[in-house]
Amino acid sequence: MHEEQSYPSYPIAELIRNRRTVRSFRSDPVSHELLMELLDIANWAPTHGSREPWRYILYRGAARSAFAEAVMGAMSAEEKEKYAEQRLYDYGRTPLHLIVVMKEDPRQKQWDEDYGAVCCWIQNFQLAAWERGIGVVWKTNTYIYAPAFREAAGVRAGEKVVGVLHIGYPETVPVPRVRTSAALRLDIRE
Repeated sequence: MHEEQSYPSYPIAELIRNRRTVRSFRSDPVSHELLMELLDIANWAPTHGSREPWRYILYRGAARSAFAEAVMGAMSAEEKEKYAEQRLYDYGRTPLHLIVVMKEDPRQKQWDEDYGAVCCWIQNFQLAAWERGIGVVWKTNTYIYAPAFREAAGVRAGEKVVGVLHIGYPETVPVPRVRTSAALRLDIRE
């Protein structure tokens, strides 16, 4: 029997400011129960008309090598020579790879609303994960557009890959970067 780990509770503003994009993960597994809890929390993202346009494809355990092979299948020979060894190592070590997709609506307004909703879903997931000590990096590399990757990964026709989330306990946590003050980007009209 293991002890229940306690996690700090953050006010939302502090959680938002303290979240970091993690690119280096320990190989410790993330429990299925915790993952399901985080997915269910993320499902509370705002969604127009309650469409919930998101779907996710999870790679864990031995399937991580299939994810790596799907990525490798979308790379050029030059990219493979330059990146393959490191990517295979990183993808094999990272506990979870979650491909987040959305149904593409042919109506532009609904497509825009759905894309915004899925982006909100991803941010909810990242914040809920961070609160539980889990790091996430949201990737939109060019392989997500490659037919070879899409087919190998199980992305269906009529779906857009909004991002690939690499998920795990942080090996290192990056230092915060300075953010531009909103006052410098605000265009006030009176």
